[in-house]
Amino acid sequence: MMGMLSMVTLQAQETAKNIDKVLEQNRQHLEDLYLYLHQHPELSFMETNTAARMQKEAEEAGFKVTPHFGGNSLVAVMKNGHGPVIMVRTDMDALPLEEKTGLRYASKVVTKTREGKEMPAMHACGHDIHMSVWSGVARTMAALKEQWHGTLIMIAQQAEERSGGARAMIKAGLFQKFPVPDDILAFHVMPDLPVGTIGYGTGPVFAGVNPVDITVYGKGGHGAYPHKTIDPIVLSSRMIMDFQTIVSRELNPLDPAVISVGSIHGGTKHNIIPDEVKMQITVRFYKDEVFDHIRSSMERITKGIAMSAGLTEDRYPVVHVEDEFTPPLINNPDLVQQCLSIWKQDEPVLKLVQVDPQMAGEDFSMYGRTPEHIPIFMFRVGTASPEEYAANQSVEKLLPALHSPLYAPHYQEAIPAGVRAMASAVIGLFHRK
Repeated sequence: MMGMLSMVTLQAQETAKNIDKVLEQNRQHLEDLYLYLHQHPELSFMETNTAARMQKEAEEAGFKVTPHFGGNSLVAVMKNGHGPVIMVRTDMDALPLEEKTGLRYASKVVTKTREGKEMPAMHACGHDIHMSVWSGVARTMAALKEQWHGTLIMIAQQAEERSGGARAMIKAGLFQKFPVPDDILAFHVMPDLPVGTIGYGTGPVFAGVNPVDITVYGKGGHGAYPHKTIDPIVLSSRMIMDFQTIVSRELNPLDPAVISVGSIHGGTKHNIIPDEVKMQITVRFYKDEVFDHIRSSMERITKGIAMSAGLTEDRYPVVHVEDEFTPPLINNPDLVQQCLSIWKQDEPVLKLVQVDPQMAGEDFSMYGRTPEHIPIFMFRVGTASPEEYAANQSVEKLLPALHSPLYAPHYQEAIPAGVRAMASAVIGLFHRK
């Protein structure tokens, strides 16, 4: 038994050394790629140049690429004999933010949204790191083909930020036109973890997200005569307060949920009570049944308040919920444990730490919700330099979070750590299947 364990450890150490050799050969290329991607961000559903660059990266590594799959996304396949099928995913889109890091390579891009509005663009969510690691993994796996057997599928996905890219790829036939993977892996940067640290979680790690639009009707009139109106602004404020009791008094305290009103608009002038108010709300949850309860409660509360104000049925609020939402991201426990056992052979270099679930959304979750029931695992890669991480322990010096215009990952070390973690996990899974 000890001999077998020693063989596994020696094999893992040998794999790590080989990955490091390939990494060293590609380090400058990956850093240059990161800087290019960071300085040329493209918004969701508009990643044409980014996708072309990802296609070039995959083809240079020896993958057969299918571009424009379900939009700007692409599928890269490397068949290497008989064996398991492993899929690795990256996202490509940037955010409509003006970068304020002041770095020499800061994004200066100003572009137009799909709606035609001119906006600055920035990779404030680390997708430039994701893509650079993805390219590094492709190059590493190609260089180490003698050490694994099976089929590696690497996908570069559009529009994660607007939660449409994964769904579009699945609808385009990702799991019908290509081999169905045994496992799917992805990672996300984590600003408050130090470089060299890999974060993991089992079960729910990111929340389900569903936007809710509510139109509240009333009876408008002069602000001097409120008794002759039914004020939809007042009704909306009552609804907003009552929504908070859904979480605090209707849900099991062990079932986390968030209801946040992000936008409320009504009226045009100081002294005019409007006819209607529009609200935009985000609902976040870890269980589908929790969202179903929230939706039902919202409909009950809005109708009840409208009735109490004397509105007739034709003026009841309209609660609109998208049928296609971002589901909770559930990491497969068995797959997590398999990857942990692989990484623990390399733990002196890659530090492992369990991280708490978050209420952010990630459409990587969609790949685990298909009829094929494919196990998925998204881990985290730290991007804080040791100095930044030490300073971050002080409340006064908290690091910029994701989606901040000040987010500046320590890419020089984060990219190699990401490549090492992902490549070792993929090779290990090929060996274990």
